[in-house]
Amino acid sequence: MRQTIFTLAPRERGYHIITREVMSQLPDLPKVGLLHLFIQHTSAAITINEAADPDVLTDFESVFNHIVPENLPFLVHTMEGPDDMPAHIKAAMIGHSITVPITDGRLNLGTWQGIYLCEFRNRASGRRLVATVY
Repeated sequence: MRQTIFTLAPRERGYHIITREVMSQLPDLPKVGLLHLFIQHTSAAITINEAADPDVLTDFESVFNHIVPENLPFLVHTMEGPDDMPAHIKAAMIGHSITVPITDGRLNLGTWQGIYLCEFRNRASGRRLVATVY
């Protein structure tokens, strides 16, 4: 088992395919195993989804902003700005970790799949990830 912690380049609010950036930070992968990836933040998330059509990234942003809009009048946690509490809710909905099988020394993602960073804050710093290879 090996573990590495790294920080992604800062990104604007939205959904971003980070597969290549993640791969560049990983140690040599075993022939067979698992990659567990965990984001150490409460206002961003990671997931796996469509990586071929950039419209999917736009649609994710639109749908989640519709489901959890900013400036909801009943939110109490507002001291960090109107995007903060919605960011926490969206992160909880999507999740903070993924697991990907490793086959023949490569991530065994589906043909159209990629790893997403889901950035929910208007101004965020780089996001820290913990990658554990089993």
